[in-house]
Amino acid sequence: MRPRQFGLRVHERGKATPGFTLYSPSWRPVTYLLDMDGNIVHRWDLAGYPGGYARLLPTGNLLATCCTEEGPPFKGGAKGGLFQELDWDGNLVWEYTDHWQHHDFRRLRNGNTLYAAWEIMPEDAAARVQGGVPGTEGPAGIINDCLYEITPDGEKVWEWHAHSLELEKYPLHPLCPRRVFAWCNTCSELDNGDILISLRQINTVAIIDKKTGKFTWERRDDMWGHQHDVQMLDNGNIMLFANGMNTLAPHPHSFITEFKKDTGEVVWEYRDDPRTYFYSHHISGAERLSSGNTLICEGSFGRIFEVTPEGEIVWEFVNPDFDLMFMGDHVNWVFRAFRYAEDSPEIAGRLKL
Repeated sequence: MRPRQFGLRVHERGKATPGFTLYSPSWRPVTYLLDMDGNIVHRWDLAGYPGGYARLLPTGNLLATCCTEEGPPFKGGAKGGLFQELDWDGNLVWEYTDHWQHHDFRRLRNGNTLYAAWEIMPEDAAARVQGGVPGTEGPAGIINDCLYEITPDGEKVWEWHAHSLELEKYPLHPLCPRRVFAWCNTCSELDNGDILISLRQINTVAIIDKKTGKFTWERRDDMWGHQHDVQMLDNGNIMLFANGMNTLAPHPHSFITEFKKDTGEVVWEYRDDPRTYFYSHHISGAERLSSGNTLICEGSFGRIFEVTPEGEIVWEFVNPDFDLMFMGDHVNWVFRAFRYAEDSPEIAGRLKL
């Protein structure tokens, strides 16, 4: 569906959750904060294109990654490489470089930083990777996902490598290129210190035991269609953005699903009506707000909107900025978006609604 109106499209006062919305246009070196009327009320200039997105820390500082020129032998893939922590006024507080970093990163409770990265998979492991489109390996073989935890000084104190899995149990989706296994697009720390991840190319979400490096829980569902932004909610349920790509659905569409971790029982979903009106085949995410509403980022269209538990759209904004990406397209993509309350630690009264 081609958007015809950009900027603020819907604001149902009294139903929408008041706050400020943070987003980073994918091909513009900037991060914006919007008020509820869709006005830019604060911005941070970045050192390069976002490596996916940026997020606010409880201090009010912005933690972002920016795309560097060095790294893996292909472009795109929410590649970052340069970490920067900026204070409210845009001054540099902390910096770290890993040219193979991509997609996700989190500041941990202990002050360290967790992030996803790529590496060349060892040849003996690559030979065991099942599935995918035959003959689509890269010149260097198969790229492998890994996770690193670093101290503020840049010391690596924990790591995990996807090639440590029993690879035969995790075949790539038949329509996925074999250049990457398994495309980690989300990593976050749970309350017990374990790590929740999303592996796009194998339609799997899992929890890694921080001590053993083994999965203690996992679920695969090819109908998610290369999901993004898996998270554990305060109620213990799992929520994710199901992109709906490469599925057997008669009409491809995206949806948000919340399900019980132990049983897989679906307790809430958002789908549009008609369903095909909501579809982002890549990137994207969702956030459960304090009101019980859900903020959704339909990344391919730069669309950020808030829905009630009943599915009513009560706030909607479409990124009006179209920028030229490396493939030659002009896009208004947004990887993720976040809503911060006026009295939250991240905003702490610095802005007023």
